[in-house]
Amino acid sequence: MLQDSQTVRHYQRLTDGFLELQNQGYSLDDLRLYLDGYLAALRHADTLEPHHAHRLEQEALRFLHDPSNFAGIRR
Repeated sequence: MLQDSQTVRHYQRLTDGFLELQNQGYSLDDLRLYLDGYLAALRHADTLEPHHAHRLEQEALRFLHDPSNFAGIRR
């Protein structure tokens, strides 16, 4: 569970972005690239502590690999 408020906000932005992109027809591979780019930008800007960025990545990947998160998405 994420506890740092800034990390939680980034998680919410990421998951909202995943759902929007999935709704537009992007594949899981595309969503993974989006995640990789988002995390690279956070790390480059030193926005989050490294352990928070790592935890964010773990939670975002868990979200991506849970099919129930995308069950209501229209194609």
